[in-house]
Amino acid sequence: MNFDDFVYLVFLIFSILFGQFYRQIENDDKKKKIGALVGFLIIFVVSNLHILHILITILVNALIILYIDKRFCHIISFIFSFSYLIFFRLTAYFDIPYPPSHTNLIQMILTLKLVGLAYEVNTGIKNARTQETDKSSEVLKLDIKDIFYYSFNYIGVLTGPYFKYKTFLEHLHRPFYKYDNPKKAAMEKVFPWIPIFSSIFLLTEYCWPIEYTQTEEFKTRSFLYRYWYIWPTFLNFRMRIYIGLLLSEVVCIMGGMGVYPVFCKSRPGHGPTENLDQLDEICKAESDLKITQYDYETVHSINFYGTELEPTLRQGMKNWNMTVQYWLATCIYKRFPNKQYRTFATMFVSGVWHGVHSGYYISVGMIPFGLIVEDIWVEILLSDEFYVPQKLGYIIMLFLKMQFFSYAALAFSLKDVTKIIHYYNLVYHWMIFFTIFMFRFGRYLVERKRKYLRNK
Repeated sequence: MNFDDFVYLVFLIFSILFGQFYRQIENDDKKKKIGALVGFLIIFVVSNLHILHILITILVNALIILYIDKRFCHIISFIFSFSYLIFFRLTAYFDIPYPPSHTNLIQMILTLKLVGLAYEVNTGIKNARTQETDKSSEVLKLDIKDIFYYSFNYIGVLTGPYFKYKTFLEHLHRPFYKYDNPKKAAMEKVFPWIPIFSSIFLLTEYCWPIEYTQTEEFKTRSFLYRYWYIWPTFLNFRMRIYIGLLLSEVVCIMGGMGVYPVFCKSRPGHGPTENLDQLDEICKAESDLKITQYDYETVHSINFYGTELEPTLRQGMKNWNMTVQYWLATCIYKRFPNKQYRTFATMFVSGVWHGVHSGYYISVGMIPFGLIVEDIWVEILLSDEFYVPQKLGYIIMLFLKMQFFSYAALAFSLKDVTKIIHYYNLVYHWMIFFTIFMFRFGRYLVERKRKYLRNK
């Protein structure tokens, strides 16, 4: 474990422990001030003077959201926030010291929160003008202090998950956090998964370090070994993300963020989706609040069962970093004007958000092509009309999914284009040729199937 990971872990544990005190604060005004103060101190400790980037991002976005026409504020906020995010990562070219890696994490989640807030404001105004009654996107009444409290709140300030401003408001004003069972919910996240994932992470980090792919010794290994190496490195990558996201969820649970009654059928990132009138009514009846079941689906970031066991790329991605997936779907995919290119646009924005390293674009850029090929083979292997045994089709699709993800994730982990090309040269860019073959062969089989069905 490197030093940055250690610092990351320390602040996660601190935030979990602090949540036991934070959730006991009943005064809303005091609670949001203390939450913002603690978040500010965390940012200052890891960022020092680089906190200026955070302050600039919040202040400019606050001015955009409050004073720009609400019909366009979300577009202006998006352009500014992502432009500043790119500048933030290129400061060395302007003779400005490069920010610490943890400040980069803060800037990433802050970008989603502030752009997401602008979209919330735009949606609320749009619904009001069209007289739509959507309780999940009401007109927000904001001032600059509200935006600072939301931006600096310690929950998720360093690690995420993404949660809407409406979720932030309701964690202050709704009484649900007084009646749930946070310790039970937190223990279900921690045990046995964190010890298992940590053990696998440390083992793979020690036995199959990704830096080994750049050594002279690695070149002497057989082709099969060099290609197989993407499997343990991707396993290490997944374990690291699983640990961080699960602990981030525990921070939310202990702080009372994103807790709602089960009957609301909350979705990651979005919050409650059903029975919203009943949600208002139950807040007035303490006897009902005591017997109601609660969940934290609103801040649920990772479903590792789905990530590991769903047989397709599309399903796997939907279960990965789900609150960020929600933001991408809501703010980019659904709003992009050209349906033909919205998947590419969403993946491009995802790449920009993750960083300026070429490896992010190479990795994320592979996904749309993988989805095109996958859709063909879903029709072949997961369709009854092809008479492929269901279990066999599932196993083949699962293998292909993990193979593709592992190959793409290596570029994400190596980051630098020189290192990426060095590795891909060592395996002769096998996945590119394999994907082309699968596309052509899959199209042939599908055409034969359709011809058979027409003549049947």
